[in-house]
Amino acid sequence: MSRVDPTAGREQLLWGWGRTSPARSTVVAPERAEQVVDVVRSVGPTGVVARGLGRSYGDPAQNAGGVVLDGTSRSGLLELDLARGIARIEAGTSLDDLMKWLVPLGWFVPVTPGTRIVTVGGAIASDVHGKNHHKKGSWGNHVLSLRLVDGRGEVRDLSPIEEPDLFWATVGGMGLTGIILDATVQLQAVSSSRILVDSDRAADLDEVMALMIDGDDDYDYSVAWIDVMAKGRRLGRSVLDRGRFATRDEVLAAGVHRPADYAPHHLASVPDLFPSGLVNHLTVKAFNELWFRKSPARRRDALMGIEHFFHPLDMVSDWNRVYGRRGFIQWQYVVPDEASDFVRYSLEQISGAGLPSFLSVLKRMGPGNAGHLSFPIAGWTLTIDIPVTAGLDELFDDLDRRVADLGGRLYLAKDSRMDPALLALMYPRLEEWREIRDKADPQHRFRSDLGRRLGLV
Repeated sequence: MSRVDPTAGREQLLWGWGRTSPARSTVVAPERAEQVVDVVRSVGPTGVVARGLGRSYGDPAQNAGGVVLDGTSRSGLLELDLARGIARIEAGTSLDDLMKWLVPLGWFVPVTPGTRIVTVGGAIASDVHGKNHHKKGSWGNHVLSLRLVDGRGEVRDLSPIEEPDLFWATVGGMGLTGIILDATVQLQAVSSSRILVDSDRAADLDEVMALMIDGDDDYDYSVAWIDVMAKGRRLGRSVLDRGRFATRDEVLAAGVHRPADYAPHHLASVPDLFPSGLVNHLTVKAFNELWFRKSPARRRDALMGIEHFFHPLDMVSDWNRVYGRRGFIQWQYVVPDEASDFVRYSLEQISGAGLPSFLSVLKRMGPGNAGHLSFPIAGWTLTIDIPVTAGLDELFDDLDRRVADLGGRLYLAKDSRMDPALLALMYPRLEEWREIRDKADPQHRFRSDLGRRLGLV
């Protein structure tokens, strides 16, 4: 057996999708499960963390001065039961590849975030959610079992029934309970690669929130783009898209002759030449005005492809470079239904500060799962991209505290700046998670920049 020496990896500068806090690590790329075990057993005190495709916005897949395990070196379908839609998948497999393989066969991933350029292991570690959380929950809800290399270098079979504590500590555990080798997942049956979409242009926040509440039971997928630059009577004006997968007959009736075909497009990559400050108050205000006005006031049963409905930004590679060298933060919170007024308050604060954001979305969330550090709870989640500028910390520190006081939380997969003192308030099962993690990893071999920054390790 060929062994992998962590010291034999390549030194590499890594950063999250927001490009805010680069760190140098030793990157190793084991191709077999036995080599993953070797890495875990031989790492030093700086530890190891797995990394997928680098789409977490902050620093959970970085390990300054330590080892980073490149999970994408182990990718592919290990088993596929087409009759039942159950797949055993290597953790480094991207959702992009899964969709290309599975959609023509009549199956879709159970949950997809706003990008398909993420791995199965990353989807579990972040317990990602999507436009269907109000109906289907997050990724952990659909994982039947997984294999994990723990801190002793032992391979453990986990499921909601077999070792449930460690299973749920791993779902949403940000890679700090072990290295996921593979997972068995329940897929979603589809009979086409098209979505039937209803669109509504909402004049203000009250209107869009009322539409979303009324449509909870009627639509499988729901998301609202929010114009965070709008103020006054137009505060929270939105474009709401809701839909479901079209049937084969509906797609054929629309004149599409190969209803199951799926071939996503990629435009040219954004060059790394944009100056910081290009995304500013003037450019974003103009963009948001154009985006709102070009959207239909009311449209029904529009046929859209998977990439256009779920992953429009993926059509432009490296789109994060448009923010320039200083990068950007993505701030995402969830608050319970009874704290829905906070959505208005947060928009008032952000629009009042004139912070530019063209990528801001509002979603409804259903009940959370048993994951100790899983982000979703029933209520409202708002996501905002903002370029790094002076004065951000004071505003968002105040908003973060209000989120915590209301029983809400920030999404760890997006965070790059929260006060660690708020973590236990936002995640009340934190100590229970730590106890389970300590048993699985008594020497704390699994480490990351996020883990150190927030005091998780």
